[in-house]
Amino acid sequence: MSTFKVSVQETTNNNIVKFEVNQFVTQHQSFEFNNIDEAKSSPLAQQLFYLPFVKKVYISGNFIAVERYNIVEWNDVQDEVAEQIEAYLNDGGIVVEETSSAKKVPVTVYAESTPNPSVMKFVANKKIVTTLFEFTSIDDAKLSPLATELFHFPFVKSIFIDENYVSITKYDIAEWQDITLELREFIRSYIENGKEVVLPNAAETLQKSTSQVDSHFESLDDTSKEIVNILEEYVKPAVASDGGNIQFISYDADSKNVSVLLQGACSGCPSSTYTLKTGIENMLKQMLQGKVETVEAING
Repeated sequence: MSTFKVSVQETTNNNIVKFEVNQFVTQHQSFEFNNIDEAKSSPLAQQLFYLPFVKKVYISGNFIAVERYNIVEWNDVQDEVAEQIEAYLNDGGIVVEETSSAKKVPVTVYAESTPNPSVMKFVANKKIVTTLFEFTSIDDAKLSPLATELFHFPFVKSIFIDENYVSITKYDIAEWQDITLELREFIRSYIENGKEVVLPNAAETLQKSTSQVDSHFESLDDTSKEIVNILEEYVKPAVASDGGNIQFISYDADSKNVSVLLQGACSGCPSSTYTLKTGIENMLKQMLQGKVETVEAING
């Protein structure tokens, strides 16, 4: 069973703090409780209302947002509240009883083309995973019920899932104009029905949980850390908007070669592979002069 980790996230309203969890605590449903009576269906919210400064509790996806009364400042209590929520979840505490009725939030999904003609990006209006996943066959999709079902469509070649979207690579037998509507509606209905996108332990199993990623980063040499930071800041946001991802694999100080993995829409598209490789190579050579000579881009 994977361990729950809770982090404190400030919001634009200084009365409200979000306690973000490293996995989903509700299946894409939202609940709002204004007092302890309303919270009968949520043992977690009831426990929070025992804190005298708690005014309102909102539970959705992978976070619990709490609004405070002005008798305290969040800086004085937020870490204790985060610890309390984390301990509650790790003790197997119930977040919301299954019988309770959620605020029905309509799910919308729109299709967006990518620079790779074989890949379409399906974007939802809500967060669906807490980290990214790539599945290239039904065999390696065991950790994702959504990916497993999508592989039942004969034209689906590979699946890439990130924060609020699913990128699908198709086989050439089908044209996007014939299958986009069907895929979009399937994904929308799947999310709206509160089905699991990935299993709760998926991130831990694939070594993708925040603590595992941080620990791997700390084990890298200084140049590798610099490369990862440059990729995160300058490259990832651009490729994510195109429905893909780039992942650092290794750095060889002797040959000054950097290996990166291309995923989602970036993978398997000859033009984007070349453009990305050249762009990243030029950027790293410029920003880390004398340390990088070549970049090897491997398709995921």
